Amino acid sequence: MIRILKGSLLHTPEKDCFSVHPDSYLVIRDGLVEGIYGELPDLYKEIPVEEFPGKLIIPGFADLHAHAPQYLNCGIGYDEELLPWLQKYTFPLESRYKDLRFAETAYKRFIADLWRAGTTRASIFATKHLPATKLLFELFRESGLGAYVGKVNMDRNAVPALEEKTAESLAETEEFILGARDPEDLVKPIITPRFVPCTTPELMTGLGLLAEKYDVPIQSHLSENRDEIELVKKLHPEIGSFTEVYETYGLLKRDRTIMAHGVYLDSKEREILLDRGIYIAHSPQSNFNVSSGTMPLREYLDSGMRLGLASDVAGGHSLSMPHNIVTARAASNQYWVDHPECPKARLSEVFYLATKGSGAFFGKVGSFEPGYEADLLVVDDRYGESLVERTLEERLQRFIYTGDDRSIEKRVVRGKDLPCPFADEDGVRHPA
Repeated sequence: MIRILKGSLLHTPEKDCFSVHPDSYLVIRDGLVEGIYGELPDLYKEIPVEEFPGKLIIPGFADLHAHAPQYLNCGIGYDEELLPWLQKYTFPLESRYKDLRFAETAYKRFIADLWRAGTTRASIFATKHLPATKLLFELFRESGLGAYVGKVNMDRNAVPALEEKTAESLAETEEFILGARDPEDLVKPIITPRFVPCTTPELMTGLGLLAEKYDVPIQSHLSENRDEIELVKKLHPEIGSFTEVYETYGLLKRDRTIMAHGVYLDSKEREILLDRGIYIAHSPQSNFNVSSGTMPLREYLDSGMRLGLASDVAGGHSLSMPHNIVTARAASNQYWVDHPECPKARLSEVFYLATKGSGAFFGKVGSFEPGYEADLLVVDDRYGESLVERTLEERLQRFIYTGDDRSIEKRVVRGKDLPCPFADEDGVRHPA
């Protein structure tokens, strides 16, 4: 099946600059990008063209790290730092997902608002509850969005309602994997130890073995907060660093692991992560909200580390990847003020992290290069256009900084239009 869209296309095949195609044709065959053309080749002359004059067509956004059950806590509790915030706000909310009726209502709201925000792929933490995690998985399948979904594992240092028995945690994780494995599915399982302080060596070892046995990727948290790092040192004094704890227990799966944050990585940790091709999910809103710190984004970009952008709700307060692009640039600007030898990140670089950078974890996603999956947004950004003439790059920048989900006219995943999932469940439009 061939589909052709016409509009002004912008994407970032490389992070250093935008590739801009004014008033051009995007040809999609069987859900994959076939090419971009200024003039439509004769081969396609008989195929109807969907025209979007004056509008922008950009890749769909990919969120590399978000907590679906925490979405109801967005904006709550940011007077606290990470560890007390988890105990006071996050763990009590996550305990409620034992109730499947509550879970269904909350998860439908999360997925609908993810769609509204223009996110077409996401890597998601659920909770420790197997039935609710299975439900979230099926709701993502129903939505048409692409996702990795993980049952959270935690067998120490949690509230009683969330702390698991090690063997039970492993058995339920294996059950979830076996019921969710389909290489062609847009929704896939991912192994999800919460983080080192909440997972014993026995649990981490078992999860690493499951990742190898079933060839499933892994996601967790790394080096987010100074108190967290000190706690890891107390729990594992025999191991040199936070990163090396994951390495010791088999949880740095080459090219298939996401570690959220990475704010305070030493040189050896960076070398390990770079060598293993580990993805760092940059979560600037969350880092600011729970007072964790500022990641040295320029240093990581220049080192060649794999990076993506993440909302990290509810540490982050917005699912909107444009909002997170803005925060990432603000964080990079402030880091430059304090470290003038470290240049600021450009808009193209952070846009890349929110599209192709994060999208790479899902495959060929986040770009309009031939062979990439056709995930895209049609954006009508034309407020105020008659007052000042803008370049296409300036219009994209204005949408990122001042637009919202109402500017997104169409969302497409693998070449198919996606209507809003679960839009009428509670009669409320939840702002992205």
